[in-house]
Amino acid sequence: MNSSELESLMPDTITASAGTQRSSVRVKELSERDRRRLLMHFLALDESDRLLRFGTVLPDELITRYVQRLDFSRDAVFGVYDDNLHLLGVGHLAFSPREASPTLTNATLKERIAEFGVSVASNARGRGIGSRLFERAAIHCRNEDVDTLYMHCLSSNQTMIHIAAKAGMKIHREYGEADAYLKLEPASPVTMLAEAVEEQFAYFDYGVKANTKAALKWLRKLPSWKNK
Repeated sequence: MNSSELESLMPDTITASAGTQRSSVRVKELSERDRRRLLMHFLALDESDRLLRFGTVLPDELITRYVQRLDFSRDAVFGVYDDNLHLLGVGHLAFSPREASPTLTNATLKERIAEFGVSVASNARGRGIGSRLFERAAIHCRNEDVDTLYMHCLSSNQTMIHIAAKAGMKIHREYGEADAYLKLEPASPVTMLAEAVEEQFAYFDYGVKANTKAALKWLRKLPSWKNK
C-alpha cells in the first residue's frame, strides 16, 4: 500500500499537514435517527439558500415532504454536526440507474450514477464543510462501485461551482444552469480503509458531543449550578 496515497485519503486529523480548522470538520453518515435534525437544518435555510440548494425556493411544506421521503437504504446522506448537535452542513448522495440521466448514459458503463447536493448553514461558511462533504461523497461512490458523480445547480451557485472546479469536474453551463460530472477511480483497500476510519472518527466525535451536551443539561438542573 502506497503510504502517500493513504495519507492523502485519511481523515485530516491524522495527517501532519492538515490545518486546525479543516481537521475539526468530521463528516458522519446519517440515518433514520437523524431525520428530525435534517428537517431543522433545511427549514433554517433562507430563501436564497433554498434556491441554491434545490433550484427553486421550496416552501416549508415541500421541504418537510422532501425530508420525509429520504430513503437512507438507497441513498447516502452525510452531515457535519456542531457542539450542540445542530447540522452545519448536509450532503445528499442520490443513486439512480444510468438510464435515468440520458446526458450521462455514455459517460459510464456502470449500472448506477450518483448525484450530489449540498447545503451549509449561513453561520458555518468558509470552513471547508462543503468540500469535506463532497470528498466523503466521492470516496463513498468509489467504494459503492460508482464511477460517475454528477452535480446540477444554478450557474449563480458559486459555492457549488467552486467545489466542482476544485474537484476537477467537467462543467457545462446552459440556460442559467450548470451540469458537472466527475469520473472516479475504482475502489481500493486504501479507499475502503479511509472511509471506515473517517466514519469511526465522526462517530466518536458525535458521541463526545452528545455526552457533553447531556452532562451540561444535567448539571444545569443542580441547585448549585442554578445559583451561579
